Amino acid sequence: MQQTMRWFGPNDNVSLIDIKQAGATGIVTSLHQIPVGDIWTIEAIKERQEIIRNYGLEWTVVESLPVHEEIKRASGNYLQYIGNYKISLQNLAECGIKIITYNFMPILDWVRTNHDFINEDGSRALLYNQDAFTYFDVFLLKRPNLESDYSEIQRQNALHFGNKLSESEKALLFKNVLLGLPGSKINFTAEQISSLLENYAEIDNEKLRENLIYFLSEVTPIAEKNGQKLAIHPDDPPFSVLGLPRIVSTEADLKAIFNSVPSTANGLCYCTGSLSADPKNNLEKIIDDFGDRIHFLHLRNTIRESETIFRESEHLNGDVKMEVIVEKLLLLMNKTKTSLPMRPDHGFLHRVDEATETYPGYSLTGRLKGLAELRGLEMGIGYKLGL
Repeated sequence: MQQTMRWFGPNDNVSLIDIKQAGATGIVTSLHQIPVGDIWTIEAIKERQEIIRNYGLEWTVVESLPVHEEIKRASGNYLQYIGNYKISLQNLAECGIKIITYNFMPILDWVRTNHDFINEDGSRALLYNQDAFTYFDVFLLKRPNLESDYSEIQRQNALHFGNKLSESEKALLFKNVLLGLPGSKINFTAEQISSLLENYAEIDNEKLRENLIYFLSEVTPIAEKNGQKLAIHPDDPPFSVLGLPRIVSTEADLKAIFNSVPSTANGLCYCTGSLSADPKNNLEKIIDDFGDRIHFLHLRNTIRESETIFRESEHLNGDVKMEVIVEKLLLLMNKTKTSLPMRPDHGFLHRVDEATETYPGYSLTGRLKGLAELRGLEMGIGYKLGL
């Protein structure tokens, strides 16, 4: 596997030299300064490449080339935004960048209710608590027309959870849930999120999937012509939040996407953390069924504490049998004669990094530890298999 690490650009407090010394050779990044929907120019791409190459590294994966909300809704100027997306793909290809990750989650990216769950050793992890989220949705955001989204028992459990919170803890929960886009430190406001939700009032899973398929039917031929690989990131968490549709959460979802646009340029970012948050997903079978569609790897682990709570765990210790996953991936790569780029997704916040402001889940030491563990696991399994 190609060892990579995510870098959020020049404003990231984790530097490129830090990443290089961690042992990564590839950089996963995005042009966060360009507004969503605008064209990524060749000049802007090359400028970022030059910065990265000055440290002896290479920009190997785009994460993400974001999809404008109007494309997801097939409304407004969505055709223009699709046209811009095609030009950006072409420009990336001219600069030699061939793997492009994106997601089709409406409005929010990944969602957690607690960014500072304290582990036994004092390190901090990301956690999702459904009672906390329900409390946020029903009693803090007070989203209208959500009668059918929660049962009376769920509401009562949420109220019981919320009654234990101080005002500052309620404010922190609100902030945690409405974290903005990756690379941004600006949170959505209640007014902004309410307005955005109104735009999805008439869009269900079927309609959102239809819009994704149309988008892919337009952009996949460009990627295929340029030898590029599109890698859609699974929904995180893999179930509806705020009543929004979810269409990249299950094996059936993936099958529908790949069957509708059969080119292998239409592929998957195989994120073990996102997929494992739904215990019904069989991660090994996904490799077996969609191996030719896996173009990028996010390897992380989760622990489901109950039906309503899951949290990030150490990369090698959790509900995901990482040694089994890595072995299957190594056999896949040996069969296809490829080396898939991999990054250790998320990581604990260790004491040594607490004074450094970083994006939740993206402190240096936690990811360095994950990268080292995954590299060692790969080498050991590769030796066992004779690869």
